[in-house]
Order: sequence, then C-alpha cells, then structure tokens
Amino acid sequence: MAKLVFGMNQSLDGYVDHMAFGPGPVLFRHFIEQAREQAGSVYGRVLYEIMRYWDEDRPEWGEPEREFAEAWRRQPKWVVSRTLRSVGPNATLVGRDLGAAMRRLKSEVEGEIEVGGPVLARSLTDLDLIDEYRIYLHPVVLGRGNPYFHGPRPRLRFVDSERIDEDVIRLTYVPA
Repeated sequence: MAKLVFGMNQSLDGYVDHMAFGPGPVLFRHFIEQAREQAGSVYGRVLYEIMRYWDEDRPEWGEPEREFAEAWRRQPKWVVSRTLRSVGPNATLVGRDLGAAMRRLKSEVEGEIEVGGPVLARSLTDLDLIDEYRIYLHPVVLGRGNPYFHGPRPRLRFVDSERIDEDVIRLTYVPA
C-alpha cells in the first residue's frame, strides 16, 4: 500500500515560494535521492506545469540537475486538474473523483507517493488521505505568499526532525 507524503520547502512564517528561496546543493542532493526512491508523484495543475521544466534537457544544467531530471522523468505522475485535457510523458490525468482516485492509487501502488502543492494537499488532507507531512524549514521570512497549510490546519503529531543542510531542518508529522 502506498503512503501519500506532502513535503515542501517552507519559510519560517509558513509560506512556500520556489522563486523566493530554494534548495542549496546538499538539500538538492537529498531531493535527487528522494525522487529516485519515490513510487511516483501527485500534482495539482500549477505545480505540475512548473515541474514540466524537468521534461527537457537544458544546456545550462550541471550533473545534479541532469540526475534529478532523470529520476523525475522515470517516476509515474498523476495530475489533478479540471482544466488540463492532456499531460506529458509518464503522467496520467486524474478524473473528477479525487478521493476515489487516490484511494485506488494507494491500494494499487507500493511505496511513497509525493504530494505536490499546498492546494492539492489541502484537498487530500480534507479527505484524510495524507499519511505524512514533511516541512523543509528554511531561515527565510516572506511575509506573504502561498501558505504550506492552505485552509484549516490538520491535527498533527510530531514524529521526527533531521538537519538536512546547514540552514534547513526537515520536520516530519503524521495526522494525530
């Protein structure tokens, strides 16, 4: 049975913004290894369209970017969208019944499936389908933006912390 895991970089004041801050080399290496081990990813439309960046090789990439792109392309992706009519390679468009689709996915796939994007995570939280939350806490204060927790905060229980990089701590929680 699969485990749905929502993990994202977060500022100290609770926001996610890939343009305002991102992973350094050590954290990026962590994400490469994580992508290699994941059974797949579930994305909302907005984050999926951002992540499509990894579908095509770029001349400016170094070896770490090529490694991440290879791992990301290999894994299956499920895209939740009401507006998209098609998705790219190794991706499946999820129909209207999100709960049924994710329950089926959890029962048919083995391993961890990444949940990408706070809006999608809120929908899956409301359906009690997220098994674990990973906050990669950065020493950045944004004061605005897209919050990690979109909507009511779920009741959580702390299970682990790990220093990943000089300035980044991963906090792991499960539903209480």
